[in-house]
Amino acid sequence: MTLFVDMDEVMADTYGAHIERYNQDYNEVLTVEACLGGEVWQRVPEDRQHSVRKHAWTEGFFRTLKPIKDSKSVLKALTEKYEVYIASAAMQFPNSLIEKSDWLDEHFGFIPWERRILCGDKHILKGDILIDDRSFNLQHFTGRSIMFTSPHNVNTNGFERANNWQEVADLLL
Repeated sequence: MTLFVDMDEVMADTYGAHIERYNQDYNEVLTVEACLGGEVWQRVPEDRQHSVRKHAWTEGFFRTLKPIKDSKSVLKALTEKYEVYIASAAMQFPNSLIEKSDWLDEHFGFIPWERRILCGDKHILKGDILIDDRSFNLQHFTGRSIMFTSPHNVNTNGFERANNWQEVADLLL
């Protein structure tokens, strides 16, 4: 069986990185809880929203993301049962393609480059399972769609959900 796994906010803590950079830039104490149900940029004062939206355009942003808890160990186990492919949108931000590739080499080197799909539009994916945090990626997928919980999607319904990597393991291993 073919399993596609998204990177940002599924394997890599992009959301937390936005909050961390915002707090550093503005000497604030913004929390994940204060952002639930939306994007980080939507939860800051209007005159600071552009700054948060620029994070992904900043060199080094994607390269320094922290792996989400248990993602490494569960993905390693999944590679023994499924054909695992990483499918990540990597064309929107100029630095993200190389930085995501380097990040995968460092943190998930057991997934070879041949199984990494760094793309623009995920609607081309055809396989058995897709784990993603974005409903627009899941809704057109013809296989089993699993929404990985991220602060921005806590109010999104209509998909099978995994709140963390241990729940992914319970569902798929």
